[in-house]
Amino acid sequence: MKLYTIKFLFTAVFASFLLVGCSDDDNAINPAPTEDFSGTYEQVDHMGRPGINTVLSADADIKNTHNVTLPSMMQGVFQEAFEARLEALHDAYAIALGLTAADVDYQPNILGDILNGSEPTSESNPNPVSATVLTTVLANDVLEVAPNAPTTYFDAGSGAPNFEGAIGFTGRRLQDDVIDVSLILLFGGESGARFNGQNGLPQLVTDGVSLTANISSAFPYAGAPE
Repeated sequence: MKLYTIKFLFTAVFASFLLVGCSDDDNAINPAPTEDFSGTYEQVDHMGRPGINTVLSADADIKNTHNVTLPSMMQGVFQEAFEARLEALHDAYAIALGLTAADVDYQPNILGDILNGSEPTSESNPNPVSATVLTTVLANDVLEVAPNAPTTYFDAGSGAPNFEGAIGFTGRRLQDDVIDVSLILLFGGESGARFNGQNGLPQLVTDGVSLTANISSAFPYAGAPE
């Protein structure tokens, strides 16, 4: 009897150790911390067309409102104000140059050659990119994509005067200078170089800042600045 009692006692003690060793200790593991997404978030800038609302907004209130407006509503809300601002900027430069507003009025730009082809603009083949058309396009602060065309914000092709092979607004590459392109469309006229800083004219077709990053075909694509 004593032998059996000792065996049973040993078995019970061993089983208790086994149960303790195999017990569920998940409660001792600290759960992974969760990210805190509380707070108030604001739309800072759409940036589909960088710099457009900076140039064409008459004041900070218009710019801030543009940045929080749904893209589908931008054209209806801002096109007229942007066009008025574009015309006012040309008038201001006319005064600064001692000329009349008619002398320095907005001039249809190089996008007209893309839309019209290489034929010269005329009464029967007008350049369609009027101030109204341009500000209608630019008021929508979104980036278009053309799946069946080369991706570029603007490629002048053969350049002035005919711009053979030119492509515009089919997307955006990292190396595309979108600010300069936008300034050229706003102030470059039919040649793309109307206000180029020469012959006493102001320099309005470039911000003077070139690409400073090394572009790579591998992620993250933009390397360290030069």
